Amino acid sequence: MPPRRHRPGLAWQTALATTAVAAVAVLLAGAVSFPLIRGAAESQARATLGRQAEILAGAPGLLSPANRRIDRIFTQQNIQVVVLTAAGRETGVAAGVLTEADRTALSADQPVSRVTRLGGNRVLVEGRALEAGGGVVLVQRESVVGGVAASGSRRILVALLIGLAGAAVAGVVLARRLARPLQRAAAAAHRLAAGERAVRLTPAGPAEVADVAEALNSLAGALQTSEGRQREFLLSVSHELRTPLTAVQGFAEALADGVTTADEVAPTAAVILAESGRLERLVTDLLDLARLGADDFRIDLDEVDLTEVLRAAGTVWAARCADEGVSFTLETPSAPLPVVTDPTRLRQIIDGLAENALRVTPAGSPIVLAARADGGDAVVEVCDGGPGLTEDDCRVAFERSALYDRYRGVRRVGTGVGLALVAGLVARLGGTALADRAAEGGARFTVRLRRTPPAPVTPAPAPPRAGIQQPGG
Repeated sequence: MPPRRHRPGLAWQTALATTAVAAVAVLLAGAVSFPLIRGAAESQARATLGRQAEILAGAPGLLSPANRRIDRIFTQQNIQVVVLTAAGRETGVAAGVLTEADRTALSADQPVSRVTRLGGNRVLVEGRALEAGGGVVLVQRESVVGGVAASGSRRILVALLIGLAGAAVAGVVLARRLARPLQRAAAAAHRLAAGERAVRLTPAGPAEVADVAEALNSLAGALQTSEGRQREFLLSVSHELRTPLTAVQGFAEALADGVTTADEVAPTAAVILAESGRLERLVTDLLDLARLGADDFRIDLDEVDLTEVLRAAGTVWAARCADEGVSFTLETPSAPLPVVTDPTRLRQIIDGLAENALRVTPAGSPIVLAARADGGDAVVEVCDGGPGLTEDDCRVAFERSALYDRYRGVRRVGTGVGLALVAGLVARLGGTALADRAAEGGARFTVRLRRTPPAPVTPAPAPPRAGIQQPGG
């Protein structure tokens, strides 16, 4: 496994991202608010200056040179007063600020309100006309307004920085809250990879993060179940291998030690041959079952007559049933029934179902091998007069070792992989396999194949579950 590269953690990245977003928001807020504050301060100052000019214009007595109090008030506010007499003469420190347009406006009893430059400084100019003629004009440097705006901007900046700090802290807290469940999930995944299967997590955090914990819990449960089935399967296979191996070993030792007499050599060899055949079938079934999910499992499609395939199989199984005292019936259509499939795999399916039926069918009971057309499908059925299956048996009939585990020691059972192999082969051929109860009193296994070429089937990781079909369906 390659060494793990150092990567920044989710908590760090989330905290950094939230702080960056907050910083961008602060910059945008400052860029928008500072001009607005300056504009608002200037508008407020001009409005205040205009009201003061109106007060002076309405009370000309306040402009008396002897009124030192008014002079002090305006001096404190950095306001200069310019008086335009009815004769057109200007008096005051800021005399000369008025333009001809201002004089004309005041003569016409119109207000003057503008921003201009005086002595290299920008100033606010507000003027109002006097009833006796002329007017009064107030002049204030814009820098005074700028100082007020700067003070307000500093307060806004402090507030924004405090908000940025709060957002950074909140981002760190949020990042840790998001990262903590994911860290626990990562630790649980490493424990699963190390072989621990009792790992379970309590879903926490946002829905997506909680989904990760639930998915890991599901994975742990599935792994626990799967490995449990594998252990049971290996135990079952070991048991099945041990029986013929013990027989082969015992009889071979008898031959090697000379215990077996000349008359017993042939029967002993027959037993060894039969038991080795059982071993070969078991190993072949296991290999085929393992290869069903692999790319090297070949499916060679060809157009075959299902009627002829069943007749050839019926010849073999009629003889085997006769040896066991079981009644065998073959039901095929009178006309050819063409199917595009793999004839070798199809015969393997038929033989697997027939052998399963013969194993559980007592002497004197029937086995029926039948084929028929059903619309665009070709249907193969194997029915027996054995002990039959319950509805729950039918649901799990094609699961590996399911029926073997249930009936081992109760009735004759095979290796536990035969029906699972049948289901896998049928799925690879693009068909379906069903199990239900037969009219003969035992079980009925139905294989349904498309008569046209099947679409490529991706092998499933596990054999498909059997469905339930009512008799006669």
